[in-house]
Amino acid sequence: MAKISPVSSKYIVNATIDIEGVVDRPDVIGAIFGQTEGLLGADLELRELQRSGRIGRIEVNVDTRSGKTRGSIVIPSSLDKAETAIVGAALEIIQRIGPCNAKIKVQNIEDVRISKRSFVIERAKELLKMLMDNVMPDSQELADEVSYSVRVMEIQEYGKDRLAAGPGVDESDELIIVEGRADVLNLLKHGFKNVIAVNGTSIPTTIVDLCKKKIVTAFVDGDRGGSLIVKELMTVTDIDYVTRAPDGKEVEEITKKEIHKALRSRVTAEQYKLDQPKYSSSRSMRPSARPPERRNDQRPRPNEQRGRPPARSPSPARPAQPPALNASEKKKFKEMLEDLIGTRGAYILDDKLTILGKVPFAELNSTISSLSSGVYAVLFDGELDKALVTTAEKVRIRYCVAMDSKVKQTETKIRILTANDL
Repeated sequence: MAKISPVSSKYIVNATIDIEGVVDRPDVIGAIFGQTEGLLGADLELRELQRSGRIGRIEVNVDTRSGKTRGSIVIPSSLDKAETAIVGAALEIIQRIGPCNAKIKVQNIEDVRISKRSFVIERAKELLKMLMDNVMPDSQELADEVSYSVRVMEIQEYGKDRLAAGPGVDESDELIIVEGRADVLNLLKHGFKNVIAVNGTSIPTTIVDLCKKKIVTAFVDGDRGGSLIVKELMTVTDIDYVTRAPDGKEVEEITKKEIHKALRSRVTAEQYKLDQPKYSSSRSMRPSARPPERRNDQRPRPNEQRGRPPARSPSPARPAQPPALNASEKKKFKEMLEDLIGTRGAYILDDKLTILGKVPFAELNSTISSLSSGVYAVLFDGELDKALVTTAEKVRIRYCVAMDSKVKQTETKIRILTANDL
């Protein structure tokens, strides 16, 4: 008699059996074959199906307790789904086994391929994880790793002060000065070899000597420490250009795109000095900016001393504030400010809200200083500070629209709007 194992079958019929008496396994198997004989026709005769190998060996497990027998029946099948279901249903017509009443109930028909497929999927996941952990990197990863290691090896100690520097300091006509070793490594990683670090706010003599021979760009962090280093450099030596990392970021952590963007937007040292109040010495500009306005406000007082004129002295500043925005102006300001997000740029507008020009935010202060009139509003991707407000008041700008503001509305005649206001 041909047999198939459950391993090679497609389906397995699982059934339970309850017998009101004591019987053995051969009795159950005999009842299955005997009582289904001729029931399903010649094509589904269990003996013929088992002989041809389409039905496997019928496994019967029984357990007798307290005069009753209970157990399970397992029939492996390589028939199709419909035929296997018919064979399973045929088992339930058996009502007696030997002299005892019996009841067979098919619990389920298990698709062996589903469990095999689940095993295959889980095992494939394990194998893929092992492959990813142990596989060799592709050519690009190898190239990047080798390039990075070479660049790290290229870092050297320069001069008697043993400053961290790239290999191109002597050969290049231009020099980039950064704050520390980590900044040098980041620029070397992205292909800049003419880099040297100052290693603190105290400028070494090596840097002073190099600044006399080369075109120097100071590339500092976007924080107060970076401003202090630039200030110290300008005090002890001559540098040509200044650029900064994005606000709140350090040179050692910025990406290649941010490095190129910062170097493209560098400003001359002279221009930086004009913009310097914006970074470090805005307080020193306040006394010189305010007194002229106070003198103008105080001139009419001797001729108008009636009652209590001093109590009304602040009033001339308030009428100068422009009226509230209408809906169309507010919408246009909002759209323009959204266009500037991430660009570190600025729009200069006339009274018809036409863009007169677009300049880098770092050059906004000097640009509006050179304009005597005709500027109605400025919008920029940055933070409004006292120095910029002072310049805007001189040019009689009506609106300053910024991402954020350090200046309160009560401190200026200019109408200040931020991204939150829009």
